[in-house]
Amino acid sequence: MVSVRDAAGIRPAPDLETARRTAGEVADPEVPVLTIADLGILRDVAVDGDAVTVTLTPTYSGCPAVDAIRDDVVLALTRAGFARVDVRLTLAPAWTTDWMSEDGKAKLRAYGIAPPTGRAAVRGPIPVTLGVACPRCGTLRTREVSRFGSTACKALYECQECGEPFDHFKVH
Repeated sequence: MVSVRDAAGIRPAPDLETARRTAGEVADPEVPVLTIADLGILRDVAVDGDAVTVTLTPTYSGCPAVDAIRDDVVLALTRAGFARVDVRLTLAPAWTTDWMSEDGKAKLRAYGIAPPTGRAAVRGPIPVTLGVACPRCGTLRTREVSRFGSTACKALYECQECGEPFDHFKVH
């Protein structure tokens, strides 16, 4: 293992595993219970000595959180010992909710946001949503209040059983 000298002495040089873990642990600024790994927007991590390149796919091309995520990834990796950090964005292939981890979907539910159901891979006519389960009480007796919720990638729903409003990640 290569070592580098810092003010505190000698420490191991950062490696690919450290880079992947560190980048993956960066929180989504819009839904802080999710990491970028949970969301599935962390596409690739490559290490060359003390330099790291991270590739991200935003949830949609106009996502306002991209700059904050990029800055947080750079900060986290710099703190982890990487001297040079390059964060690249790619829009192809387009992000899909199918890339979200099951752990991330469980975190969404616990946070009060209905997770996507994984139908993004369906081709052809747009599937009809028969019901979105309330993340609080689990009933399917819910209704869409607004196609846009707290962010453009979520819709606002209301539970007709417990009366609570909640966001639902749109399937794309």
